Amino acid sequence: MSKIIALANQKGGVGKTTSSINLAASLAVLEYKTLLVDADPQANSTSGIGFDPRTIKSSIYECIINDVDPHDAIQATQTPNLDLLPAHIDLVGAEIEMINLTDREFKMRTVLDKIREDYDFIIVDCSPSLGLITINALTAADSVIIPVQCEYFALEGLGKLLNTIKIVQTRLNPNLEIEGILLTMYDVRLRLSNQVVEEVKVHFHDLVFDTIIQRNTRLSEAPSYGISVIMHDANCKGSINYLNLAREIIKKNGLVNGKGVKKAIVNS
Repeated sequence: MSKIIALANQKGGVGKTTSSINLAASLAVLEYKTLLVDADPQANSTSGIGFDPRTIKSSIYECIINDVDPHDAIQATQTPNLDLLPAHIDLVGAEIEMINLTDREFKMRTVLDKIREDYDFIIVDCSPSLGLITINALTAADSVIIPVQCEYFALEGLGKLLNTIKIVQTRLNPNLEIEGILLTMYDVRLRLSNQVVEEVKVHFHDLVFDTIIQRNTRLSEAPSYGISVIMHDANCKGSINYLNLAREIIKKNGLVNGKGVKKAIVNS
C-alpha cells in the first residue's frame, strides 16, 4: 500500500523543498519506489532535482487543469527508484482557473489516484501558502510533515497551518494525519537552536520527529548541481539526517520491506 505525504508550511524558508527532495531521494535509496510531486509554482523541487522548469512540457498543472495523464508527465531522475512529477510557472494561474471547477479541492487527489499504486511513497512539495493548491495537496495526502526551522519566530504561523489542517480533516479528508513536525536548520553551536527544539517539543510532544535536520554546507550546495544531497555526498551530515528521517518514517508506518532499510546510515 502506497503512502502520500505532503510537506507543508505557509511560512517560507523553513527547508520544505530541501526536505521534500532529500526525503524522497532517501526513501528511493532505501529501495522504495518514490515519486516527488512539485506542487509549488516556484518549481524549486523540479530545478533542484535536475530539470529546467522552462523546458517542461507536461507538469502537475496540465494534469490538474487539462486532464493530462500523469504517466505522460512523470520524469525519471538520476536517483534510482525516484521519479518526478514536475511543476512550471503556469501553476501560478491554476488556482484562479480552478475556482469555478466542480470538486476543485479534489483535483490533485484524482491525478495521484491514477499513479498511486505505481509507488511506495509519494512526496508532495507544497507552495509556501495556504491556497487552493496546498488544500488540494492536503486533501490528496494520507499525512502531512510540517518543517519548522530552529530559528527565532519558529512557531509563528504554525497555529494557522494546524487550523487549516483541522478544517481539511473535517470537511475534505478525514483520514489526513500529521506525520510529524520536522525540525530543520539546526545549528548545534547556537543556544537559540536548542531553545527552539525544547520549545517545540514542549508544545507538540510526540508529534516531533526524533530526527533533526542540521545545517550543512553539502546540503545547501546540492540543489545547484541539480541533485539530492545523498547523490552529492552520501557521507555528509545532511545525507545521514535525511536517511535517518526516512528510516523513522518507514518504521513508524510499519513499511519495512527488508530490502533497503539495513543499508541506511544510522550514525548521527
